[in-house]
Amino acid sequence: MSIMRTGLLMAALTGLFVTGGFLLGGQSGMVLAFLMALGMNAFAYWNSDKVVLRMYGAHEVDETTAPDLVHMVRRLSENAGIPMPKVYYSENPQPNAFATGRSPSHAAVCVTTGLMQQLSQEEVAGVLAHELAHVKNRDTLTMTIAATIGGAISMLANFAMFSNMTGNRRESPLGGIGVILVMLVMPFAAMLIQMAVSRTREFEADRIGSEISGRPLWLASALSRIEQASQRVGNAQAEHNPATAHMFIINPLHGGGMASLFSTHPTTAARVARLQSLAAELGQR
Repeated sequence: MSIMRTGLLMAALTGLFVTGGFLLGGQSGMVLAFLMALGMNAFAYWNSDKVVLRMYGAHEVDETTAPDLVHMVRRLSENAGIPMPKVYYSENPQPNAFATGRSPSHAAVCVTTGLMQQLSQEEVAGVLAHELAHVKNRDTLTMTIAATIGGAISMLANFAMFSNMTGNRRESPLGGIGVILVMLVMPFAAMLIQMAVSRTREFEADRIGSEISGRPLWLASALSRIEQASQRVGNAQAEHNPATAHMFIINPLHGGGMASLFSTHPTTAARVARLQSLAAELGQR
């Protein structure tokens, strides 16, 4: 199912990107977009995790530089039955986290400094267990590919906006209408495709993450605190790269405009309610 879901996502986003190329440049634009999409898909499979980590200025830590964090990740990885992923820090005041990598054997988890400073050890463990659930479910490949191609579609929309402002619409088979479609419809369509897998993926990672940590309420508390903090504290890198927002445990964006189109997370209230119900079933308070 994971391979099929990734394939469908790649095909849908690739088709969307190629359609954008056609609307902007006709047949030649479609061919160029198709070739670019093939290259991006191959690049995303092998390198998108490195690109995302570099995008957020993340640096790898080990038992010398962050012993408590690394030991926690190792213990939770053993609980999850997956290889120990690499661990990264991102210097960012907003508490948040994400996982990336093409497989459990080539995975990384990244936490922000804000997460380590503002959450308790139990809440951090709940967050890490959630991210390891994404690794175990092989969601990380889907997430990184969606971020790469979604970002390309966003750039295509920005290019269309520039073309519309300069009046350069001669290559578009639909003229100004085609340019407007790329500007307004394409990013929205990309968001819908991402949402198709995002909401169920997050709920499932919450459930499996709770099994990994053994404490659903740790994650429930962390989600509430992260959401409250994210509304007060910005994430400049995420605002500049909104197509990566779905990778975080809580939507890091609180700006308007184009960035808000990539808000693909289910509501925190719904996630917390499910976690509280799960804790009740386990007899935990």
